[in-house]
Amino acid sequence: MNTRKEWSVSCRDIAGRRRDLTVFVSGGRVVLVSPPGETAVLTPLDVGRLRAALRDAVVDASAIHDQ
Repeated sequence: MNTRKEWSVSCRDIAGRRRDLTVFVSGGRVVLVSPPGETAVLTPLDVGRLRAALRDAVVDASAIHDQ
């Protein structure tokens, strides 16, 4: 069973296709996975969502690191 938390942030690639950025914690570090071979283009609202996902991941990473 996979209990790892993941956050997904919608974005578009440079060609305008819908994509997702994924944020998760691994070994007490925050991992950001971008669309493969693509550039992520974010709206201001998407940037806010990415910021929130990164903040949540840092909280989780800190909890893992402190154990």
